[in-house]
Amino acid sequence: MSVSLQSPPSSAVSSFQQGTRLRFSNGSPASNLLFNFQRSFPVIRASALDTGSTTELDLVSSFSEIVPDTVIFDDFERFPPTAATVSSSLLLGICSLPDTIFRNAVDMALADSECNKHENSELRLSCFSNKALVNVGGDLAKLVPGRVSTEVDARLAYDTHGIIRKVHDLLKLYNEVNVPPERLLFKIPSTWQGIEASRLLESEGIQTHLTFVYSFAQAAAAAQAGASVIQIFVGRLRDWSRNHSGDPEIEAALKRGEDPGLALVTKAYNYIHKYGHKSKLMAAAVRNKQDLFSLLGVDYIIAPLKVLQSLKESITTPEEKYSFVRRLSPQSAAIYKFSEEELVKWDQLSFASAVGPAAVELLASGLDGYANQANRVEELFEKIWPPPNV
Repeated sequence: MSVSLQSPPSSAVSSFQQGTRLRFSNGSPASNLLFNFQRSFPVIRASALDTGSTTELDLVSSFSEIVPDTVIFDDFERFPPTAATVSSSLLLGICSLPDTIFRNAVDMALADSECNKHENSELRLSCFSNKALVNVGGDLAKLVPGRVSTEVDARLAYDTHGIIRKVHDLLKLYNEVNVPPERLLFKIPSTWQGIEASRLLESEGIQTHLTFVYSFAQAAAAAQAGASVIQIFVGRLRDWSRNHSGDPEIEAALKRGEDPGLALVTKAYNYIHKYGHKSKLMAAAVRNKQDLFSLLGVDYIIAPLKVLQSLKESITTPEEKYSFVRRLSPQSAAIYKFSEEELVKWDQLSFASAVGPAAVELLASGLDGYANQANRVEELFEKIWPPPNV
């Protein structure tokens, strides 16, 4: 991962709010993990050059809430961040250079007296990681109006009670830095155990964000669990389908002449809205404008900056704006037909039998990446603990 963090003249958080910028270079597949924006997002708007026309960005924003797929970035005025994700990737980026506005949050975590009481190094490092995530998340909560999503340790992906304990620990730490629960989401992998953890946490009023969704079974089970946000990766499913075969769900979409990623978002959206689930659906890994146009109406679309810039620069006439059509709507969901097999009350057995090879492989790959980053954070903390000048 290529990361360049530019420190402002003053490290005060308020200076960042006044326009100082912190730069990460978007060079790795994991870059969108650092500062993805999810919540009840304000719609991004862009003004046209004259009153008789508008931009494509304005038009698509009238159908879906458009979310920049980026880290903390230079384009603050053009695409202002509205919410944030704090993750192991972000911690690694912060630690890669010593002079950043968030580095003090990490150093204070490493100096935490409660963490330092642990004689067991594994417990101590886990405590440091939790504290660092929350310290940085607390700083981010001061910078953005929306929710801060905190990545839950992917090494717990198959441990329902471990996930719940971790979220409770993080929530307690957030309370200590005065970030209220309504400002928080907890990002959990969509294993069966992760979905069960989401169900139990949501029953407590704790908001969850289920990620790594690559199949209808995952999406439907997540909706039944009451997850606040469900995230589907459109482009990754497309990539898998180009190089693999043998997944019934993907092959059925291809046989209908549909893109498998777009088809899954459509099906999940229709399921959520037809059957009255509270979940909001997020389409991620959107690669181009055509993908975005095909998803108009979905709750959130995470779009690359190059796509957003192209939309912002594309001016449409009053006549052209009528060519933009809402593809997904509660009305279209109401007439969508589901099979009896798709309308089951999902349990672990039916879930395991319905999740195809694409979801299995892509989920495993995502978990490996997240777990590797968590391991790297702990290894780094072990090397730099105790921090100097604290």
